[in-house]
Amino acid sequence: MRARMLARIFSATLWGVEALRVEVEVDNSPGAFLTRVVGLPDAAVRESLHRVSTALQNAGFRAPTGRTTINLAPADLRKEGPSFDLPIALAVLGATDQLGSPHTEEFWALGELALSGELRPVRGVLPAVMEAKRLRAKHMLLPTANAAEAVVVGGIRIHPARSLAEAAAFLRDPEASPQPDGSNDPSVIDHPPELDFADVKGQLAAKRALEIAAAGGHNVLLIGPPGSGKSMLAQRIPTIFPSMTLDESIEATRIHSVAGLLPNGVGLLRQRPFRAPHHSTSDAGLVGGGPRLMPGEISLAHHGVLFLDELPEFGRNALEALRQPLEDGRLTLSRAAGTVTFPASFMLVAAMNPSPTGGFDDAARGKCTPAAMRRYLNRISGPLLDRIDLHVEVPAVDRQLLLRPEPAESSEGIRGRVERARASQAQRLSGRRKIHSNARMGPREIARFCVLSPACGNFLSTAISELGLSARAFHRILKVARTIADLAGREELREEDLAEAIGFRSLDRRIWGE
Repeated sequence: MRARMLARIFSATLWGVEALRVEVEVDNSPGAFLTRVVGLPDAAVRESLHRVSTALQNAGFRAPTGRTTINLAPADLRKEGPSFDLPIALAVLGATDQLGSPHTEEFWALGELALSGELRPVRGVLPAVMEAKRLRAKHMLLPTANAAEAVVVGGIRIHPARSLAEAAAFLRDPEASPQPDGSNDPSVIDHPPELDFADVKGQLAAKRALEIAAAGGHNVLLIGPPGSGKSMLAQRIPTIFPSMTLDESIEATRIHSVAGLLPNGVGLLRQRPFRAPHHSTSDAGLVGGGPRLMPGEISLAHHGVLFLDELPEFGRNALEALRQPLEDGRLTLSRAAGTVTFPASFMLVAAMNPSPTGGFDDAARGKCTPAAMRRYLNRISGPLLDRIDLHVEVPAVDRQLLLRPEPAESSEGIRGRVERARASQAQRLSGRRKIHSNARMGPREIARFCVLSPACGNFLSTAISELGLSARAFHRILKVARTIADLAGREELREEDLAEAIGFRSLDRRIWGE
């Protein structure tokens, strides 16, 4: 009688944007034919039994006979998705003595199997490889289409395979697989040539505000009538952002990998994310969550821009959920399935009309009632407005200005000033963990790097008292003034810096009132 055989290999499952190790054990013993998978699998994992059995035969192997038990440990962690196809198939081959005697315990594996035995890409490879490296794994088997993002990590041997047969061959002889090439330099950015601030006629005040916002990572609200260029301005903000650092690129890539939005063959995201969800997007789509606790638009904009056009049209719950990430740079979701924390350090750019009918003075002109105006404006809460550093008026553009042939300043020129300001901040904030821009400074950094002269202190105190601003607004004014001084190449803060920063907090008083 054939002896019982046991094989083991490692894989990973996703929890938020993190990966957790899963031990795939397969036991094959004589007896009546029965195959079962245990360890809290979802429907996609249970269906893998049919894919694996057919793929094994089409790849030239034999399907298991007798009693086969597939265990995914730890048993209390829910396993989701088709990425367990490959590790299950390889462990089945080991348990049925079709691999010789490879050291499967040294391998991690991820991949979806086609019925032909070919390997299809899966999501979440980058965090899985990062976790495998942390746990000192030596080898990672995965689909060729996922190799570019996997090789970014370094320090672990990546074995990209096109099929189950090829993956099995690499298990027998790890040296037979070529090491894929990869680039860890995200600094080369190809901005779309059709997007440039030179195309935007006029709106010098709005451009100045966006330059300040990009230089310090500040949130901005654009308020103006339809057709004034709010969306056009927002779409060009990434063209004046500095290049991502390697750490920023890896963090952003990991989120897109988990969401399944990383294109095949792409190793690192080289452009800062620009997410512009429609106002009809569901709360889960914007914030994240759902049955699989997937990241939403807020997290997909990590280290980039989240553009919310027609801000009052978004759901109230979704808008209020912005308050935590705007303050902390992360978003914590508590659901029945558990609690996860998503990275969410982004620059919020919001746009809206000043009234439901579009104009600043439509209520006074009788185009809408004061009650309708108030209902429209009250869709945005005071605490959310308080977390937006720059409130910018974008008036209608003069028609004569549109006819002028000369272009405005290009994105390249603006980006040069932004990069110099960011370099000053990086030097000043060096050694402070996860604080890389003025917008992320806390009270300690503000007290140290935003020192006011007696004259500046009196000037700011008077303005705060007259405008009735909160303590949060006080700190945000100081951070914006710090950025304005950085753009001017100065360390000391002057009254003109404070005056310009305060000016960005007065528009909401005029529109919303005290």
